[in-house]
Amino acid sequence: MTAPADPSHRPLRYAMVGGGQGAFIGAVHRHALALDGQAQLVAGALSSTPEKARASGRALGLAEGRNHADWQALLADELQRPAHERVDFVVIVTPNHVHFPVAQAFVQAGFHVVCDKPLVHSSEQAQALVEAVARQGTVFGVTYNYSGYPMVRQARDMVRAGELGTVRKVVVEYTQGWLATALEGEGNKQAGWRTDPARSGLAGAIGDIGSHAENLVATVTGLQIESLCADLGALVPGRALDDDASLLLRFKGGARGVLLASQISTGKENDLRLRVSGTRGTLEWRQEQPSELRHWPLDGPLRVLTRGAPWLSPSAQRASRIPAGHPEGFIEAFANVYAGVIADIRAHQAGHAADPLAADYPRVEDGARGVRFIERTVASAASAQKWTPFEG
Repeated sequence: MTAPADPSHRPLRYAMVGGGQGAFIGAVHRHALALDGQAQLVAGALSSTPEKARASGRALGLAEGRNHADWQALLADELQRPAHERVDFVVIVTPNHVHFPVAQAFVQAGFHVVCDKPLVHSSEQAQALVEAVARQGTVFGVTYNYSGYPMVRQARDMVRAGELGTVRKVVVEYTQGWLATALEGEGNKQAGWRTDPARSGLAGAIGDIGSHAENLVATVTGLQIESLCADLGALVPGRALDDDASLLLRFKGGARGVLLASQISTGKENDLRLRVSGTRGTLEWRQEQPSELRHWPLDGPLRVLTRGAPWLSPSAQRASRIPAGHPEGFIEAFANVYAGVIADIRAHQAGHAADPLAADYPRVEDGARGVRFIERTVASAASAQKWTPFEG
């Protein structure tokens, strides 16, 4: 019998739940995972509809025996296989309401998991996942993909190094226009589940893109929200969930913030912006121009830092894949998150702690904080009280 391949050299095997035909984000994850040649899709349950799941798997070249009608069959099949044949991790790219049962089942079975955001529907579910991951000792990544941009990591490292001094003001804005009309009533699949409380959860825009904005602030500044004051609106008539959000934030330590998330800003595409101001300077980054980070020092001229430059921080340099001046962006940022997850999985398999510089990715705790943020925002918007404590 042939000996199992050395897991430290072979590409990791992964299974995907969701992300089949007609799903935008599933293809993004697969492209990102393919970029470094470190992972191979070998199994899946790619749709909630059995026929569509199997058709999607066949289109992607999955072997018939690992192309499943539902995630329960996928899990059962993997568990009956010898350990050296099983998938190394599972990627969950379903609508939000499916995240928890799938993630919980695979974590409890001892599998490493990567889940799209927002993590789950409630803080109780999030805490259950945090505890399950701790018990099993598994890797659990959450694809807040904007944390993978080189210049976001450069901004994070500059803040940590004290180059801005004490942070005093944070402004984050995420505006889109794709839901400016009632697309959910026109058969648009993505609009349909994102505006449906049963599938999306408590929130619309604040959960979908507002959670990215919150994570970007936390990633770059390290600040913790102490309290918030939120105004949520469903501005398209008949829409059940918010499509526009405006928040004031107070952080522990005294900093103040503003967070805007809107999917009805007509004509906008995917305009995520962050500005961080401290006692010694200001940083500004924009997702639609991701290779630039603007820095205004207190006593000096504007500096425009660019991706790929040799004077950037080690984590920013590591996240750059091609020479400076060549555009790279969204897929590469996703790939950087996955590179961190894979580095951590390989370290687990080898029985040692991962290099923190290599294993740089958002974890289950970040996803759980994002769920609490969504809950407290919804509670604040429904309350007549001006400030709503974040913890609780």
